[in-house]
Amino acid sequence: MSESGRRLDASALRDWAHTAVGDLITHTDEINRLNVFPVADADTGTNMLFTMRSAWVQADASAAGDVAGVAAALAEGALHGARGNSGVILSQILRALADVTAQAAADRQDGLADIDGRVLAATLRHAVGLVVLSMGEPVPGTITSVLQAAAAAAEDAADEADLSGVITAAAEAAVVALDKTIEQLHVLAEAGVVDAGGRGLVVLLDALAKTVSGHAPTRQEYVPAPPVAFDDTSAPAAPRFEVMYLLSGCDPGGVEQLRQQLDRLGDSVAIAAAGSDNGGRYSVHVHSDDAGGAVEAGLAFGTPSRIQITALGAAAGQHAAAGWSRERAVLAVADGDGAAELFAGEGAHVIRPDPDAPDPTSAVTAKQLLRSFVDTGAAQIMVLPNGFVAAEELVAGCTAAIGWGIDVVPVPAGSMVQGLAALAVHDPERQAVDDGYTMARAAAGARHGSVRVATEEALTWAGTCRPGDGLGIAGDEVLIVAGDITAAAAGLIDLLLVAGGELITVLTGVGVDPAVGEALREHVHDKHPGTELATYHTGHRGDALLIGVE
Repeated sequence: MSESGRRLDASALRDWAHTAVGDLITHTDEINRLNVFPVADADTGTNMLFTMRSAWVQADASAAGDVAGVAAALAEGALHGARGNSGVILSQILRALADVTAQAAADRQDGLADIDGRVLAATLRHAVGLVVLSMGEPVPGTITSVLQAAAAAAEDAADEADLSGVITAAAEAAVVALDKTIEQLHVLAEAGVVDAGGRGLVVLLDALAKTVSGHAPTRQEYVPAPPVAFDDTSAPAAPRFEVMYLLSGCDPGGVEQLRQQLDRLGDSVAIAAAGSDNGGRYSVHVHSDDAGGAVEAGLAFGTPSRIQITALGAAAGQHAAAGWSRERAVLAVADGDGAAELFAGEGAHVIRPDPDAPDPTSAVTAKQLLRSFVDTGAAQIMVLPNGFVAAEELVAGCTAAIGWGIDVVPVPAGSMVQGLAALAVHDPERQAVDDGYTMARAAAGARHGSVRVATEEALTWAGTCRPGDGLGIAGDEVLIVAGDITAAAAGLIDLLLVAGGELITVLTGVGVDPAVGEALREHVHDKHPGTELATYHTGHRGDALLIGVE
């Protein structure tokens, strides 16, 4: 590394995204405490964190080896993962980076090897324009003011300073502008705070300084100060819902019409394009009492997807306090009478997949999930999908529940044996995040597989199978081919125990002879002494056996 610092090439840009995520995690609580505008819902830090994490994941997975390619991946990830008003703004800052680096690469015959001070200054200036365009009229005292100050300082420094100097100038100007926000916006003065989004921008600039120079300045922790009184303290009631969605197939001429319709339905309207050549893709954000109307407005101009509806601030708490009495419950999807009894016996609320559905692995709809969430009467719900809920239905059902004021935590259980492992460690006395993490670890720690009967001749990784053979499956691969399900199950258990294990759980499906369980018990007793095997007849459809090892 040279005296002036590290080059901001493709590798360094990925590192910056990684560092920014880590620094936002550190400062999320601080930023959330500052969040009073446009709605005091204490989620600006969280939204910026999740948006930046989505950008980093996309860039980390990208095969791009040039800085413009990595910047494009960051912008794409931020667009798809944008959360909240601050997330939309952050997506536009990253889009500015993608636009400017792409243009710089096109202007240079040998491409763009790294981002210098002039390119960074141009990025910040372009970001100001994109943010203002997406938000409509700029509001003094917000992240826009901080971004404008950073851009101006970067432009002034770009002619004489190197990249590290430009970053320092931008960050220091951003801090000065951030301190002034409390004087520019009366809602901030009333709460005694600086702008939360502006604080988040300073975190991102400091992370960039750390990436390039190896160190970042120490900043004060911003805490609410004594409020400033105003004669006019009246304010309209805050909207109940935050609505976000991606809109595809939208003609640029329709964007302003959509903005006008959303302005009539609520406030905090932001419509951000995916890029200069966006193919009609836009990220749409609005706060409104009419969540359905906000989504319907988009239908007139394109196709909405990734719809998110979140109850805002006090609205969610009031709804939860008024309608949900129990503190926390577990909702498990279970197929078969025996499975329903098993999960219910462990204290879970049970939802049964549609018995007439052709595919039991996608037999629960978002509407059924929402009804089950409400029926539990709980303000917090840990969800065990157990492999019966398609991802899009799970997301839609959980999103709708959040709009009802229910805090939903999906636990990644892909099989009923994983669900049982997670349920065994559930503790309603722990904090929800701790309970969810512990349950998720238990589910992930349960190695699992299934056994089914082959219906046709086929070539598998384990050899050729014929109708009637037993197939031992882990993940998506057939690992065992045997003469019947008992032999296949025994072979699969042997494989699952290679990495160790103390408890084997076998769930037998509809029509499976009880003798199968007894035969497996004898096999484990003979081949794996000291290992316990528990068999339950759940009567589930599909696979003959579900096997888990803990």
